[in-house]
Amino acid sequence: MLKMFTNSTEAIFFFDREGKILSLNPAAEKIIDATVLEQLQKGAELAICRACRGYTSSTEIQTCINCYLSSTQPEDFSSFQVFLETKDKGVVPYAATFHSIDPENGIRVFMLRDLSVQFKTQKQLHQNTMMKHVIEAQENERKRISRELHDSVAQELLSAVIELRALKYMKGGQEILEKTEDTKVTLTRLLDDIRNLSVELRPAALDDFGLEAAFRSHFKRIEESYGITVEFKADIHKKRYGNEIETVFYRVCQEAVLNSIKYAFVEELKVSLFKKDDFLQLIVKDHGVGFKQGENPRGTGLGLYGMKERADLVGGRVDIFSEPGKGTTVHLLVPIGKAGETR
Repeated sequence: MLKMFTNSTEAIFFFDREGKILSLNPAAEKIIDATVLEQLQKGAELAICRACRGYTSSTEIQTCINCYLSSTQPEDFSSFQVFLETKDKGVVPYAATFHSIDPENGIRVFMLRDLSVQFKTQKQLHQNTMMKHVIEAQENERKRISRELHDSVAQELLSAVIELRALKYMKGGQEILEKTEDTKVTLTRLLDDIRNLSVELRPAALDDFGLEAAFRSHFKRIEESYGITVEFKADIHKKRYGNEIETVFYRVCQEAVLNSIKYAFVEELKVSLFKKDDFLQLIVKDHGVGFKQGENPRGTGLGLYGMKERADLVGGRVDIFSEPGKGTTVHLLVPIGKAGETR
């Protein structure tokens, strides 16, 4: 037992009920800064707090609330994650256990295993997964643009070229005028297609006038293209927010509305954009077919995943509520505060 204590690669601390150190092994001495180690060896109460940067709870990545040293529910700390300021590596995450080995005398053991390698691996895995999703989303967008260019722009251009070529075979002035008018109509449709494609890629109204104007312009195109009525309410009073925040709100709204059109089979949508309690919020609601919570909705699911990823980028979240036969609600909520407003 003594050899295990001495030779263990895990840091081991023994505390009394007041939080004073009774003993620590060489692995523990190796990671603790000299000034903290001195306080520990002198038996100073809660000296470990000088090195501790908090543990991970169910609500926070690092917290000191209900500390493991003084918790009234020690069973909560049979296994947890804690962060310590180390001598050479800065703040390091550890897998920790903290439990009583001699309840009568109040002796407790605190054991730590370095998680740096696991964290690095998980971070790399997350980055790789995110990169795959980004590449997949890019390719899907390129396919969509390619189809749009082929099915609308290219076809309209070809039609215009054919009509122009036909002009040289015409003799009468009236016939030429009619063909010219047909060509004009074709080119006008082509211009509309190009303008719509450009707006979908990045609406100028979003950069020039902000969210409210961009939303109204987008919903007008939705109504013209799909015959769906969008009831839109906004009370942000034309305020502007950071470019990243406005982009997230526009894209999440765009995706939520498109999902309702494609999968909910509705004729009307309700969209609300408002600021409340220092949060900028968006609600997109339909009364369509809905889906069962916990099950994958129709489609690939990448749209919902993308909405949540976008919200994460600005410290917000997307909540999706749905029920079969009763429709779906998408709620985007981003902390904004006064600092978030640009003008």
